[in-house]
Amino acid sequence: MRYVYHLLSVVILATSLTAGCVALTGKTAGRNIDDATITASVKTNLAQQRMDTLTKIGVHTNNGVVSLNGVVDSVEMKQRAAEVARQTAGVKDVENNLQIQAARG
Repeated sequence: MRYVYHLLSVVILATSLTAGCVALTGKTAGRNIDDATITASVKTNLAQQRMDTLTKIGVHTNNGVVSLNGVVDSVEMKQRAAEVARQTAGVKDVENNLQIQAARG
């Protein structure tokens, strides 16, 4: 009988801890890991483009939706960054908040 109470208390504790994690962020631990993996993959893919500005783009992922933030040199770079993000595995959508840097002169 003591074993049953011990097992029951462990199950209740585990359930409450798991529910607490979801309640704090609104996402499961697995979703948090998936979003972090997507963010890292998008950053890696942008860095492989060998365009200096693309490595300075801020990337944030929430439930598979990638947000790109920062400043790039041209409309082409803005479009390319969004294209690279869309082609990354696990990305559901891309919010391209990139700004075009004004020409210096």
